[in-house]
Amino acid sequence: MRVLITGVAGFVGPYMAEHALAQGAEVVGATRWHGGRNSVAHLAGPLTLVECDLRDAGSVLRLVERARPDAVIHLAAQSSVPASWDAPRETLASNVDPLINLGEALRLLRSDATLINVGSSEEYGLVRENELPVREENPLRPQNPYAVSKVAQDLLGYQYAVVYGLRIIRTRAFNHTGPRQSDAFAIPSFARQLAEIERGKRPPVLSVGNLEASRDFTDVRDIVRAYWLLLANGLAGEVYNVCSGQAHRMRDIAERLLALARTRVELRADPRRMRPSDLPAMRGDHTRLTAATGWQPLIPLDQTLQDTLDYWRKRVLSTEY
Repeated sequence: MRVLITGVAGFVGPYMAEHALAQGAEVVGATRWHGGRNSVAHLAGPLTLVECDLRDAGSVLRLVERARPDAVIHLAAQSSVPASWDAPRETLASNVDPLINLGEALRLLRSDATLINVGSSEEYGLVRENELPVREENPLRPQNPYAVSKVAQDLLGYQYAVVYGLRIIRTRAFNHTGPRQSDAFAIPSFARQLAEIERGKRPPVLSVGNLEASRDFTDVRDIVRAYWLLLANGLAGEVYNVCSGQAHRMRDIAERLLALARTRVELRADPRRMRPSDLPAMRGDHTRLTAATGWQPLIPLDQTLQDTLDYWRKRVLSTEY
């Protein structure tokens, strides 16, 4: 099997490439022009890298012609909610144009490749308490520009599946985290701060945002297993939640990390870390995914937190940090 992974140098991309290679696949990874490749340097050799501007139709057509994929896992995205408030137009273009270009390339080349179109639980937006856990039938009420962009990407995937018969499978991934994630996100931010505090690089204060919100976290290594299983077992045009099915208060997560720290640390709210809109609770239902593939999350949250903190401890110690 030949697998094309867009966004291969991002957070999820290297894990996806590692998993696909372990399954015996040939893997082609798409990277941005002059984009950073450090995150996949350890895969040099078995992973073929191709530079591509996913917002340019001709560039994407050439990519698909060269890769000749049996499967496409579309991970490339502007994935930061805070950044989407600052650059809504850029976020829409970055997340919508690549899906259109991939759909057109597959259609024009008459490809029968399966495409996993990776969406987000942010698409659900405003979720009322009586709608938890969130199922795929829940209304989409996006509350930020990033969420709007993912709704558009999601529905375009549906359109290409039902109108042109492309084998596009849609996912809505809930919060996922783990080692190597950017500290622009909450858990790696906490872990980086703690690692720096332990080394005396900052005062013993953990700066946090809204700790009363509850979120459904899944380890990134479980997430990529779900995408892989959907390649063979998902239905074209269908949408699948990828989530743990459990919600954890951010305060509890912060306190679990504090319990792993090697020194006493104070929690302190930072107004700059608050979002313009933030749901009090979010929890998904993965029944449809499990019924189709047999997938279950395997990595407990405590292991994810320990692995993430250990990753940042090594980063802080490294000479490259």
